[in-house]
Amino acid sequence: MTAMTPSLSILIYHRVLARPDPLFPGEVDAMLFERQLRLLKRFYTPLPLAMAVRRLQDGSLPARAACITFDDGYADNAQVALPLLQRHAMHATFFIATGYLDGGQMWNDSVIEGVRHAPGPSLDLHAYGLGKLPIASLAQRRAAIATLLGQLKYLPFAQRQCLAVQVRRMAGATMRRPQMLSTEQLRRLHAAGMGLGAHTVSHPILATLSPRAARLDIANGKRQLEELIQAPVTLFAYPNGKAGQDYGAAHVEIVRSLGFTAAVATDWGVARPHAGLDMLQLPRFTPWDRGRLAFLWRMRQNRAQAHRAQPDAG
Repeated sequence: MTAMTPSLSILIYHRVLARPDPLFPGEVDAMLFERQLRLLKRFYTPLPLAMAVRRLQDGSLPARAACITFDDGYADNAQVALPLLQRHAMHATFFIATGYLDGGQMWNDSVIEGVRHAPGPSLDLHAYGLGKLPIASLAQRRAAIATLLGQLKYLPFAQRQCLAVQVRRMAGATMRRPQMLSTEQLRRLHAAGMGLGAHTVSHPILATLSPRAARLDIANGKRQLEELIQAPVTLFAYPNGKAGQDYGAAHVEIVRSLGFTAAVATDWGVARPHAGLDMLQLPRFTPWDRGRLAFLWRMRQNRAQAHRAQPDAG
């Protein structure tokens, strides 16, 4: 395969922080995001995802096409990311879990805020079967968050939600200002010409639900988003998004039957036009490197390799 073979790199973001967070030094902040936008403009051909999907199908995809996507629907997508995208005349598609609009909090953020604000030197969660975790240092708090997220992620949905809230309450953490988009901010993204896609209502691991429950969560997320923006929603992102682990063939068929024209997963790789390309399982990639050369190298490596599971999907 030559270097000029058309390929589509779809980048995943979740948040763009206004300033660095000491607890998550690798999280994308405004300065880093703007640097990456400049690199994408210089070395790739950025496209809106809906346009890239069409060009994948009609054979007109550029050699180094790239799309920017955001998952979940955090408020900083409108507050921080949108002005930077507009400054550089670039486009992004935002996949929205509609159940968290207007003041909701995702389970992982309940855990993070609980550990962030818990008094040290340890967090005793034996009462919930989660052990006792040291949190005397930032490194220990990071490790505690990683441990708890791993313990809770694949529990049944209701149990996961309940335990996450209990962790936050046990730690004495109160909810800060809303982290997720408001309806007004959502409509601002739409009015700015950004793409909006469905990401279910409650962001469950689809494989942990019954087929009926999975279909309802996907269908209702699409319907609610269409009602909010008064426009068709044709793009979908699988929550967490690892093929064969977080969703399966049955969920792909649900997405197809609901009329989505394309859907994205979180398996590494790029999409290339070929007869067997599944438009409802397009790969995506998280470019977490902070250095310019490392970012470009990671992008190049992703273009060169076959799909493989991504470690930090959402």
